[in-house]
Amino acid sequence: MKTVYDFTVKDRKGNEVSLSDYRGKVLLIVNTATGCGFTPHYDPLEAMYKDLRNKDFEILDFPSNQFAGQAPGSNDEIHDFCTLKFGTEFPQFAKIDVNGETADPLFEFLATVKPFEGFGKGLKNAALNKFAKMNNKKFGQKTYIGWNFTKFLIDREGNVVARFEPTVDMKEVREAVEQLIG
Repeated sequence: MKTVYDFTVKDRKGNEVSLSDYRGKVLLIVNTATGCGFTPHYDPLEAMYKDLRNKDFEILDFPSNQFAGQAPGSNDEIHDFCTLKFGTEFPQFAKIDVNGETADPLFEFLATVKPFEGFGKGLKNAALNKFAKMNNKKFGQKTYIGWNFTKFLIDREGNVVARFEPTVDMKEVREAVEQLIG
């Protein structure tokens, strides 16, 4: 059975990194953007990382510019923004596509295992759903990710165990991570 350990990605400098390097750790894989309404998620993500990284936990950050152009700039510019504004220390990888014909195979896999089930109820979620549908029409059947800051929780064996849309409260994400860490 395929796991995240079967994938290789590029770090922000363009070097290949095997996700098997993270074997035995709990992972939170996130597609991010620097100019999104959810960009403040970097704060609770970094807090979680600082608190839990010594318990074999890693956050893997994959910027994507596919959502209304909200991640402009080079890999280095994005990295500088995140480290200066939010103090991020978790690994940040090269900017990728998460939808369409050019979608990174990792995100295609993650979203196939845990498909999009909606943003939830409420006015804000309904508005995001409408905006996301317009943005994602161009990807058709290859729309894997609904919006920036979608998070996938991976167990120590490399299995995808949960998906959190950006509208899920970060406290709920942290609780799931802490439960999996044990």
